[in-house]
Amino acid sequence: MTNQNHRPMPARALWPSTLTSPTARPDRPPGSNRQPAGAGRPPDRLAVPLPTRLAKLVITVLAVLVDLVLPIRCAGCGERGIPICLRCAATFAGPFPVRRPGLAHGPPAFALAEYQGAARTALLAYKERGRRDLAGVLGRTMAAVLPWLPGAGPDVDGTWWLVPAPSRATEARRRGGWHLVRLARAVACALAAAGHPAVVAPALRLAGPARDSVGLTAAARAANLAGRIRLRPEGSPPRGTPVILLDDVIASGATATACAAELTAAGLNVTAVLTLTAV
Repeated sequence: MTNQNHRPMPARALWPSTLTSPTARPDRPPGSNRQPAGAGRPPDRLAVPLPTRLAKLVITVLAVLVDLVLPIRCAGCGERGIPICLRCAATFAGPFPVRRPGLAHGPPAFALAEYQGAARTALLAYKERGRRDLAGVLGRTMAAVLPWLPGAGPDVDGTWWLVPAPSRATEARRRGGWHLVRLARAVACALAAAGHPAVVAPALRLAGPARDSVGLTAAARAANLAGRIRLRPEGSPPRGTPVILLDDVIASGATATACAAELTAAGLNVTAVLTLTAV
């Protein structure tokens, strides 16, 4: 049973916009009764020690060496100096509706790009090749279209609830973390920055030894997931909450269908499915 009183912390409360670290005033010399200069009035500005010339030189040299050894390149085309260039980012120009037989009786599904070309290359770089720096730009792209999806919407308090599709634990360990949870957090941050409160609700898990779905037919994909997508009550929103299901790719629609069915059975209202790509 879903915990009615448990609401995950809003994204805006998790990422403060600024952090300050004032520098303490020096103590007075022992035995001295004199007050430090300027005592009794607030300082005009924080005393932040500047790095020395040597430290600046070391930082510059290290930055050059890192760029030589591990240069930042566009994940789509390889252009140097940027995580993803404007041309490749423009391939995620959706959303467009995704129609699959398995999705016919579920929530509307949308994708930002076809699973090909630069979009496919960028997605694989993020998902399989450790390009975590892409989470921010991909998350902002999804957040920009989310408020305009037909049928999608926040709860009565104006909060958007984002449920990432689950992954196999073995894949998450191999990839160094739950890539869809990380993506959902980036979406939530971008929504909050735009004035839309958002919560990431990791409400689903993949139980049992599900096979890798690559190469499986639509029927085999559905059978592979049957009964294996389960609710995580500790990560679930209250019953009746409208939620958005987030994924990275739709192929046959089996994963989206199974996830939506499990969430609906828990009393949640899946208003839309949004993915980065569609096959």
